[in-house]
Amino acid sequence: MITKNRQSNETITAMAKKAFPDKTVLKIKELTEGMCNVTYHVVFDDGSESILKIAAENTAGNTSNEINLMRAEVKAMRLVSGKCQFKVPDVQYYDCSGTVCSGDYFFMEKLPGENYAFLKDRLPESAVREINREIGRISRELTAVTNARFGFLGDDRRYDTLFAFVKTMLTNLLSDAIKKNVDLGCDARRLIEQLDSEKESFDEVRSATLVHWDMWEGNIFVSHGHVSGIIDWERALWGEPFMDDRFRKHNRNDDFLEGFGLNAFSDSELKRIRWYDVILYLTMMIEVFYREYEHQDQYRWAKEMLMNVLN
Repeated sequence: MITKNRQSNETITAMAKKAFPDKTVLKIKELTEGMCNVTYHVVFDDGSESILKIAAENTAGNTSNEINLMRAEVKAMRLVSGKCQFKVPDVQYYDCSGTVCSGDYFFMEKLPGENYAFLKDRLPESAVREINREIGRISRELTAVTNARFGFLGDDRRYDTLFAFVKTMLTNLLSDAIKKNVDLGCDARRLIEQLDSEKESFDEVRSATLVHWDMWEGNIFVSHGHVSGIIDWERALWGEPFMDDRFRKHNRNDDFLEGFGLNAFSDSELKRIRWYDVILYLTMMIEVFYREYEHQDQYRWAKEMLMNVLN
């Protein structure tokens, strides 16, 4: 995967020395769960531990909607830690100078607990339902972090309307698909025409809230039956809450919605949610070819989901 900017132990040790001059690295282990950036678990001589995350050397593996991902992630975590009660890792050191490593990187706090994606199947149903409600409450709390305009956190461009931002996201994806000759299974021009015809449904959203966008189980940590933190904020954006992964067709569940404080959607909300489904499944299809995944299972699954949404 071309976005995995792996580094030698020697380079990682130098990065750690710059971040923590009074510590000595004892152990370095790559964490293989992530699908984009490379991450390492670093253990120091004083018993402390950190997670090191390193960005890709260049943007060759990124789609057009992935802009300054590491800058976005650091900014999002710092925003959330100052405004929300739920836990995100503390950013301990961030370096975008390019002097030690070929990509931007940061060290962050190691969260307690286990990855929810690996833990979920071992939990009783009652625990899963309560955690899903907690995730809903976290998503609701995130809506308190607001902005006047819309856009990607890593991008300096802002959009006055949600519709303009969503249309940009969709147009970017369709352009990306053409560049890599990705079979979308649908008429790209017709998609834009359909979106334009439903512009009015977006007009009721007047201001933006912070959206994680990718809050699936793999980005949630759980300890003692409760959410202990949320990671991977690189795709964070100023949008509306329904843009997050938790509201997607394959993920949405009653316990999450109860925690969020919703039991039904309006017609215009359902129209917007459908477009967010389209954007996620297009993203999952197209990124397979940009990141050069070894297998195309994700592409095939996302394409089937897209067809279900469109039909």
